[in-house]
Amino acid sequence: MNGSGEWGAGRGCLVRAAVTALVALLLSGPLDAQQTRAEASNYSNTSSYADVIAFLDALQGRAPGAWVRGTMGTTMQGLALPYLIVSRPLVRTPAEARASGKPIVYLQGNIHGGEVEGKESVQALLRDLILDRGKNALDSIVLIAVPIYNADGNDTWGPQERQRSEQDGPPLVGQRPNGAQLDLNRDYIKNEAPETLASLKMFRTWDPDVFVDLHTTDGSYHGYALTYAPSLHPAAMTDALAPAGPWTRDTMLPELRRRVRERRGFETFDYGNFSGPANGREDVASLSKGGWLTYEHKPRFGTNYFGLRGRVSILTEAYSHDPFERRVKATTAFVGELLSYVGEQGSGVVARARTANFARGLTTPVPLRARMTTAPFTAPVLVEPLIPMGDTLRHEAGVRRGFKRSHTFVAVPMPVADRFETTLSRLLPEAWILDSSMTPIVERLRVHGVEVRQLTRAWTGRGEAFTLDSIVTSARPFQGHSEVRLEGQWSEQRLTLARGTWVVSGRQALALVAAIMLEPQSDDGLTTWNFFDARLTVGGAHPVRRALEPIAAAR
Repeated sequence: MNGSGEWGAGRGCLVRAAVTALVALLLSGPLDAQQTRAEASNYSNTSSYADVIAFLDALQGRAPGAWVRGTMGTTMQGLALPYLIVSRPLVRTPAEARASGKPIVYLQGNIHGGEVEGKESVQALLRDLILDRGKNALDSIVLIAVPIYNADGNDTWGPQERQRSEQDGPPLVGQRPNGAQLDLNRDYIKNEAPETLASLKMFRTWDPDVFVDLHTTDGSYHGYALTYAPSLHPAAMTDALAPAGPWTRDTMLPELRRRVRERRGFETFDYGNFSGPANGREDVASLSKGGWLTYEHKPRFGTNYFGLRGRVSILTEAYSHDPFERRVKATTAFVGELLSYVGEQGSGVVARARTANFARGLTTPVPLRARMTTAPFTAPVLVEPLIPMGDTLRHEAGVRRGFKRSHTFVAVPMPVADRFETTLSRLLPEAWILDSSMTPIVERLRVHGVEVRQLTRAWTGRGEAFTLDSIVTSARPFQGHSEVRLEGQWSEQRLTLARGTWVVSGRQALALVAAIMLEPQSDDGLTTWNFFDARLTVGGAHPVRRALEPIAAAR
């Protein structure tokens, strides 16, 4: 075993050295602001972190003073994460952005290092918009662009066949997680990665009206160059709580679908994957029974989370089985139309995003748990049947082994499940109560921008506590945690709170975020992620209590 272990270690070093040499060869040569690395290589390469920085440097040289550039934070491996603020006229501060009255759009690429289209599209869009002297979206919006969010993952190079097996190029891409092997698109509630902390700081500071997160699929064989989704959390889709959510789903995204088809020539649709035995790969007949299903509603995902802030939130997923060039161009087309549409609808976007009234949660129940809809609608979905390759040893890039793409598409009527229905909800309290020892929880809330105050004097009033009947802990670790689910009962009681007790108002702007994080029965809160484990016992009370009448003595 020792011998084979040494050989394995040596072989690993050789492989890494070979990959490093290949990266250096493929990514060699200067870049200018005219072309991204993808464009300069005829889409045979994707940008390294150094390429992105060089591109931004060159663009800054071509258009000095046209934009503000900053660093939002550093990665696990110490790389500085760039962001750009672009508008006409230029704004330099959050206060100036707000005073402009324009929608603030936060555009993020490369949250998963191997999903490279967003990174390339953001660079190209920045260049095209900044160097365009004619009227464009920058006259109507304030754009915050983060081209390379997962810089460590991006530069952990490996063969595409290993890093992204169902993706059609480029030959070398990064890895999905960050430098600490955390999936950044599962970290928005627990916020353990430095990249997430940096992102949440940007949200707190700039308070964007629109969030766009750019991805690439790795699933079913369908007929869409790109699929999309709004926030899927039902709290973000409750019109009385967050009117931007239903408008995004029912008005904005259908209009973008029409524009991208008619103006850019790309078909798009609601994000999903085929259900059923064949998973949509070759058995068209089975699909009409299985249907088209979206992904989870939980706010560990960035776009689901951002909807809880009462804002427009959109996920895009380029079609991984398409060639790299087409994926980049489809993403660029969709985002270009999105930015133009937000600019056209500016006052309406701002009104919906900035007038959300979460105090209505005191009379409108807030969804805490959900399941996929039990009443999907029926619609034709474009399917790409695969062609068996027989005994040939050839393997077509981006396609599962033994098959090749047909490049023909069949519209198959099927159930489409693109949303979730609430299974558990509660009215917001006047406040959530945390004892004075729970400062680490308070700090985690404040990272999101949730307001937390302390009592300056003792208080007594009406409240309630949650008694635990059961604690169910997942046997399978996920992202370094064993997820927890609680069952139990709320009971009203007289609360006596000491000076120094922490109070989280249920009437604040981020009340939905606070509810999902603090409620004991939330299906993706701090309880889920083990932050209360030491305080949980069957028969005991959950450490977070609820005040049912106003608490005035807090600072």
